[in-house]
This record gives sequence, C-alpha cells and structure tokens, in this order.
Amino acid sequence: LLRNMPSTIDTDTSGMLSAIFGTVYVMAGVIITVVPLGLSAAVYLEEFADKEKWYVRLIELNIQNLAAVPSIVFGILGLAFIVRGPLNLGFVAYAGSLTLSLLVLPTVILTSREALRSVPPSIRQASMGLGATKWRTIWHQVLPSAVPGVVTGTILALSRAIGETAPLLLVGATVFVTYAPDGMFEGAYTVLPVQIFNWAVRPQEEFRILAAAGILVLMGVLLAMNSIAIWIRNKFAKEL
Repeated sequence: LLRNMPSTIDTDTSGMLSAIFGTVYVMAGVIITVVPLGLSAAVYLEEFADKEKWYVRLIELNIQNLAAVPSIVFGILGLAFIVRGPLNLGFVAYAGSLTLSLLVLPTVILTSREALRSVPPSIRQASMGLGATKWRTIWHQVLPSAVPGVVTGTILALSRAIGETAPLLLVGATVFVTYAPDGMFEGAYTVLPVQIFNWAVRPQEEFRILAAAGILVLMGVLLAMNSIAIWIRNKFAKEL
C-alpha cells in the first residue's frame, strides 16, 4: 500500500505511492504559501491598520465572509486564475497548493489575529518604553509570544486542506496517476482523498477495501503532520 503505485488490474499489489507524494507536495506548497501570507496579513490588520479606514473594514468583512464560502467555489477560482488566466501554471501540484491556500487563508488570518490579540499590552509597552521601535517590538516580543496560537490555527487550516477533494479535481488532481510527480511545478499529480474516492466508487469489493486502507493512510499522514506542529507549539510555549 505504501510502496507501490496504483493499479486497476492487480488489487493485491495496488498501492498509493503516487498519491502520498502528491499530497506531500501539495501540503508543502500550502505551508510555504499560507503561513507567510496569513501571518503578514494578521500583523498588518492587528498592529498597523487604521480600523477607521473604509478599505480596512472592507478587507476584514471579506475575510470573515470568505471563511464560509464552499470549497468548490475556490476550485473554480483556481481553474480560472491559477491554472489558466493570469498565472497560467497549468495542472501542476503548486496550482493545487495555491487553490487550497486561498481556501484556508481566512482561517489562518483570523486565528493569527486572535493569537496576536491575546499577547498582553504590557509586553508591547515595556518593549517600546525601553526604546524599541514598533516593528522590533512586534518581531522580537509579540510574534514569539503569539507562536502557539498561530501554530494552532495553522493546524486547523492544514487539517481542512488535506481532506479537500472537490477543488483539487478542478485544478488538475487527476483520478489515476501511476507515477510520482517530478516536483511542485512539473508533471501530473493526485492526492490521497482523490485516490480514495477513485477506489470507493469502483464496484469491486477489493477496491473498497483499498479505499478503507487509504483512509487509514490519510489519517496517519494527518496525525504525523499535526504532531510536528504540536511539538513546535509546545516548544515555543515552554520557552515563553
């Protein structure tokens, strides 16, 4: 199951190695995209933005509304603007990463803002009272204190992203791939939820058993990813 590629002929040797590689590439792209963007937006909105400006209120309203948009809408958006349109990346793994990043970005921004808001104002006041600039105060004092909350929000976002199927089907996560992608920017790819769906809809009982085993693999990948994030959160919490 973990070492072989999928097969529609021999169910005894059929595996999901290509889907595992595809999931790792897509989720790596989501992490390197959504964490810097989400955290930067949260820092700007919470620490620097003028809450009285109309465009700031418009941004905050859109962020809150985007958190409730169905995932298939982001898939259509990704097909129009990322796979085709202005970016024109094609059906590659990073196109799926950008689409999922748009999907979970509101969650990362909202949870990061809550984490920044939970840092006591006395920490900011003490740092600036000693002569530090606002940016140095945020970089050296506020952000390290907010890391546990930011990581918690990132865990929630990635947990949602790793199980999405509908938007990825629109942006190139093909149903049946018998080789691992060459990278995030080359080659066809598939992901674990799509591979599980492909096996679950087949009439043969053997493929349904493979689908159940694939669900266990997906849960294992999710638990491993979350365990690393929880370790990072606890490490920063102990240091604080």
